[in-house]
Amino acid sequence: MRGTALITGASSGLGAEFAKQLAVSADHLILVARRGDKLRSLAESVSTSTTIIECDLSLPQSPKWLCERIAELGLSVDVLVNNAGIAGPNLLAVSDFNEQHAFEQLMMTTVAELCARLVPEMQRRGYGRVINVASVAGRFPSSNTGNYGPSKAYVIAVSEELNLAAKADGVFVSALCPGFTHTEFHEVAGMMDTKNSSPKWIWYEASTVVTDGINGCEAGRAVVISGRLYRWLDPFLRSGLLRPIILRMTGTR
Repeated sequence: MRGTALITGASSGLGAEFAKQLAVSADHLILVARRGDKLRSLAESVSTSTTIIECDLSLPQSPKWLCERIAELGLSVDVLVNNAGIAGPNLLAVSDFNEQHAFEQLMMTTVAELCARLVPEMQRRGYGRVINVASVAGRFPSSNTGNYGPSKAYVIAVSEELNLAAKADGVFVSALCPGFTHTEFHEVAGMMDTKNSSPKWIWYEASTVVTDGINGCEAGRAVVISGRLYRWLDPFLRSGLLRPIILRMTGTR
């Protein structure tokens, strides 16, 4: 992947790993997150030039502001990694709907708006790569929260449609679907009990997930299931065959 890469949620986890791997081939990185201190530390550790932008993408005005800020800096985006995300509230226990709306903005609306604003420019230039970080949780229904999986299902669906729309113009759009991955996500979401009680063999390193995502997008695949285990399980989870057994084994309802 070449040119300038914009990575959201770049301060930790998959976002930071994307920065490290894309720094090898990209000419410039635009790192976006709320935590400026972590972004600065990351920028110092990568081998290519970087621009840091502190931004809360759960706010409705943020995607427009971010794109305008990038344009003001004289930059254009060749690679977009929509990685920012949170676990979100349990839909059946929501008391503060502002929190719910912020979740929907971050997980779906911001992803779609950044694609809508940046992909047409990539099409005009004849080159672009977009990786929308989704999840295996978006490939099948479960009873965990009513929020996270459905939001990722939207990301998968919109990525598939955008890939069909833009591929002929040299722009590849992929939904990256990891399974259980070693990042800060579960600690921040208060899900460490689930992580500690689940089998070790279902977990993958962030480096593996990111490499799968980059390679899959370069190959033009609209949906990239990361990890050999999850690629094998995906058809069973989607069809319902063995789904209850698999979910019980992984601690997912």
